[in-house]
Amino acid sequence: MKKEIHPDYFKDAKITCACGAVYQVGSTKEDIQVELCAACHPFYTGKQKLMDTARRVEKFTERATLKATTATGKKVKKEKRAIIKKTKAAKAEK
Repeated sequence: MKKEIHPDYFKDAKITCACGAVYQVGSTKEDIQVELCAACHPFYTGKQKLMDTARRVEKFTERATLKATTATGKKVKKEKRAIIKKTKAAKAEK
């Protein structure tokens, strides 16, 4: 390694989260401030909310169940068309 070209490495760098959690890691910065960590992030805490804009999540689950439950061939196309007609009819009623 060449001398004087690499940044200083701190073995006990301190990461402080906005929620108050403090972690000790190795880094080139001595003190790091973050907004989210594993202790407060909604994905890790289980408090995640899915924003279902334009029924995207619902549509995805419909497609996934359709693929899992149907077989191959002409019967599949007929079943898909029937499901699509049902969903369009349900939308029109709303």
